[in-house]
Amino acid sequence: QVQLVESGGGLVQPGGSLRLSCAASGFTFSNYWMFWVRQAPGKGLEWVSGISAGGSGTHYAGFTGGRFTISRDDARNTLYLQMNNVERGDTALYYCAREGPGGQGDFWGQGTQVTVSS
Repeated sequence: QVQLVESGGGLVQPGGSLRLSCAASGFTFSNYWMFWVRQAPGKGLEWVSGISAGGSGTHYAGFTGGRFTISRDDARNTLYLQMNNVERGDTALYYCAREGPGGQGDFWGQGTQVTVSS
């Protein structure tokens, strides 16, 4: 069955860096667009970044401002999100998801918590 397992979250100070990982299994990872979505406390889901099958295309939400980099390692079936110069507003539960038909996420991980605080 399809599984997505995020890791790498934690407590980080403003201006610090963090790398999130999402281990995929149960499907041919290289064939799918993947993306990251986050949910801050008391707020709705917010799309963060997406990457094409094969990794040639990447897209970012405006708030990332060049601070985040999405990447993938198809040999390891793993999706990454490098977060640099983090801000308090980046505090959220971060989910990875597989893009299904129609562009929506059809499978989601359980999320990894990122807390930015001094």
